[in-house]
Amino acid sequence: MFVGIDHGTAAIRFACIPEVVEEGDVKRLEAGAKIFELRREAAAKLSGAEILSTVEAELGVKLDDWKLVAVTYSMGDAFSTIRWLSDVKGRGSLEGGAGTFVGGGTRVFDAIKRAKIPAILIPGIHARSEIDERMKFFSHGASPEKVGVAYFIYKSGFENFVFSDVSSNTVTVAVANSRIMGALDACIFAPGTKQGPLDLRLIRAVDSGKMTANEAFSKGGVFARPHFVADKALAMRTLALFVAMELSAMSVLVSEFVDSFEFFTTGTVGEREDFRATVEWHLKRKVRSVTRYGAAMGCALIARDVFRGANEILGIAVEI
Repeated sequence: MFVGIDHGTAAIRFACIPEVVEEGDVKRLEAGAKIFELRREAAAKLSGAEILSTVEAELGVKLDDWKLVAVTYSMGDAFSTIRWLSDVKGRGSLEGGAGTFVGGGTRVFDAIKRAKIPAILIPGIHARSEIDERMKFFSHGASPEKVGVAYFIYKSGFENFVFSDVSSNTVTVAVANSRIMGALDACIFAPGTKQGPLDLRLIRAVDSGKMTANEAFSKGGVFARPHFVADKALAMRTLALFVAMELSAMSVLVSEFVDSFEFFTTGTVGEREDFRATVEWHLKRKVRSVTRYGAAMGCALIARDVFRGANEILGIAVEI
């Protein structure tokens, strides 16, 4: 069996797939996988041994049967190729970052490493990645689990697409000719439910010493605004508008390389049918949705294909 681990903002998601799994269709891929979600707060309270035994029980697969695990962790911006987890210095992320540190993801990472389970570490998308040179203007584009989402969509039968992962924050990734061309990180454009870009009000709050930039980022989501908390329907309509704008913006990049491509939304908000339909209405064209477990399942597929000898994943070199 092959296991993928999605280190998400609110939860850590695990997916396990057999060596032979139907490809080319999302439903068949989902049917062939076992999935499990562990909240980051809960993971932070468990020992490494407890985490592994919990995952074993929930997935129904003993650790001895894990042929390879694909792990994602934090920003993944200290390296740019897929490597053995044990060969990456630290946990593969530069010091500091955006978001709230809970400790659950760290517990999972360390549990895998100490157990000496065969594991690879997937990098994030950043300025040292093999992406379109112009997209390297931004120091960071996407954390590693977004590579898992992209691979899940790719293995579902699509080579050209743009997707937005919409949950606590929003990240959008562009893929053309089966290569990741670039990404817009959560602190750049569209907000999520909790986190988002710093507008003038938040910049002023940071400059006046009322909060740190990271605290401001954590107050940039739609539900950080009181009038949106009071009107959740308006909050979702606003979020859908910005997601549609971000998808449209990244389509400009993809259109340079291919004539046709697909749009996707995913994440705890993006997987919702009503949200997808609203984004679709804004764009005036079809938008597909992907389950929030797409990242973990995509990582499991990466593990399987690297195990089989793949030397690159969506343009990311494999160096093991």
